[in-house]
Amino acid sequence: MLYLAAKQQGIRELKKRQLLLTDEELVNAILQEQRTELFGVLYDRYADKVYRKCISFARDRDAAQDMAQEVLLKVFTQLSKFKGSSRFSTWLYAVTYNYCVEYYRKHNRFTLEDIDETPDLAEEDPAAEAELLAVRVQSLRRALDRIHPEDKALLMMKYQDDVPIRELMEQLQISESAVKMRLARARQRVKELIDTTELQHS
Repeated sequence: MLYLAAKQQGIRELKKRQLLLTDEELVNAILQEQRTELFGVLYDRYADKVYRKCISFARDRDAAQDMAQEVLLKVFTQLSKFKGSSRFSTWLYAVTYNYCVEYYRKHNRFTLEDIDETPDLAEEDPAAEAELLAVRVQSLRRALDRIHPEDKALLMMKYQDDVPIRELMEQLQISESAVKMRLARARQRVKELIDTTELQHS
């Protein structure tokens, strides 16, 4: 009986230590020490967040659950591709949004625009950011559902996940000015849709 109690206490202590590890420490242990069971800690940390991001694209709980499982399986099988140049969470969210964008393209008719043919809106506009963030949540959600899925993913990474410009540059493999241009264009498109919606209801 004492042996069993001591063993259970040891297991609890081990789990506590595992929970204190950073994402990057967990990834390193999984890859370098082949401790694949530690992926369960990462899974518990991010499964709900991944699900919520998936449902914002799928708008269906069952589909979002399946998508989240697919994303987390993909993350597990491609863990060696994480190079540590950004936070693990940034890399995970990039994988999630890429998957969501592909899902959206397959299940929705959407006219894609050539991002290289859009106006150069590279300069950050603090007033535009404040205006976008101040709009009503419901109007914003409706507008996000109507813009290009890649623009939606970018806005969510920047404003929902607080991913810095530098990490967006690394994940998208584009320049700082290109990231800012895409953000500015996406914000402008959302504002136009919100303005149109509110005009129709005024």
